[in-house]
Amino acid sequence: MTDTLIIGTIGLDTIETPFGKVEEVLGGSGTYASFAASFFSKPALVSIVGTDFPKHHEAMLIMRGINLSGLQRTGKTFRWEGMYEFDMNEAKTLKTELNSLLDFKPSLPEEFKDIPYLFLANVDPDIQLAILQQMKSRKFTVLDTMNYWISSKKEKLLEVIKNVDLLLLNDGEARQLFGTVNLVHAAKQALALGPQYVIIKKGEHGALLFSDGKHFNAPGYPLEVIKDPTGCGDTFGGSLIGHIARTKDTSENNIRKAIIYGSAIASFNAEGFSLQRLSSLTPEELERRFHEFRTIREF
Repeated sequence: MTDTLIIGTIGLDTIETPFGKVEEVLGGSGTYASFAASFFSKPALVSIVGTDFPKHHEAMLIMRGINLSGLQRTGKTFRWEGMYEFDMNEAKTLKTELNSLLDFKPSLPEEFKDIPYLFLANVDPDIQLAILQQMKSRKFTVLDTMNYWISSKKEKLLEVIKNVDLLLLNDGEARQLFGTVNLVHAAKQALALGPQYVIIKKGEHGALLFSDGKHFNAPGYPLEVIKDPTGCGDTFGGSLIGHIARTKDTSENNIRKAIIYGSAIASFNAEGFSLQRLSSLTPEELERRFHEFRTIREF
């Protein structure tokens, strides 16, 4: 039974890093998030693709147990082209073709409206609001966003933030959204809007969790092999909501554990292009790295 609903993009990415180049591989915030969530839960993905979307990509998502009955098809698939230099924390966008995303007006299948755990992956805040309005009941909602929406639709984004349980931002986005260089101040402002938790991602340097009067600092994983960090933030968020759905536990201690699982899966994701590494990832490998994270923090 589907227990996790993910709203996000599906796209075809062309990516170049110092370690290689791939063309028109499977990407998108919804793709990465749902794939990561599938290690823990049974996700449904609501998104849009073009009629040109390769059948083998769709088949791979279905093979992971991802419910695609809410997938819309029209026009041409969203495409993104980017490159990374030796600073792998920042992608340079070379080209974006929104294509079918311009026509994305999400309409939830009736059976999706009661799914208890919701992840609003990086997508237009208007779409996120439309999803929230269609849901009949929610136990826990996680929101992700990006600097583009902070610049272009800040008021709409703030409205979404007021209606979620956990907000995900990277450090640059947190500073931009709340107009401060201090991440603690940014987190306090975010919590004041309504979320119970705020997570500020710091790329290879880990993540910070803030709640009422408490905080937690998760480490980054010292990777020896990094090929492509695209989708690491999305896999982090998908793992987070997936673990919460599996355990049905939204306590702070369990959120901390979910962050470590998210960090572990994101670190594996960076070891390959697109979903190459996650496609071969075994539960045993994931558990070993989870316990490595635990030992990193022991003293």
